[in-house]
Amino acid sequence: GLNRLHQFDKVEIVQVAHPEKSYEILEEMSLHVQSLLQKLGLPYRVLRLCGGDMSFTAALTYDMETWSAAQQRWLEVSSVSNFETFQSNRLKLRFRNSEGKNQLAHTLNGSALALPRIVATLLENNQTENGIKIPEVLVPYTRFEWID
Repeated sequence: GLNRLHQFDKVEIVQVAHPEKSYEILEEMSLHVQSLLQKLGLPYRVLRLCGGDMSFTAALTYDMETWSAAQQRWLEVSSVSNFETFQSNRLKLRFRNSEGKNQLAHTLNGSALALPRIVATLLENNQTENGIKIPEVLVPYTRFEWID
């Protein structure tokens, strides 16, 4: 079903950052995803994962979840992580710092939106007696406001 798909489409976001800026950039990535959820009018929450729930490669991870009215529970639709030097060490992804020394960059990755779950929660949360109301931000793309 919707919760354990073997394959699904999603939009990925990736950043390569200076170590001094990586946590600031992680916050920006999280806020970017949150702004998308706000524009879609979806109820959501942000979770800061504990060490046991994160990948061993991540230094810090935020999950964004939207409310599923049908399942009466929160569904993860996005996850953004700071991997610090874990990935860049393996890739030998370096830059020259201000002293001219090679330094490992920090890498950050995220799934901006897991599309099947977003579509499902959009349909569920916009259901009315008259049909499904399309969020205003999507009307220019759908060219209609309602699904009867």
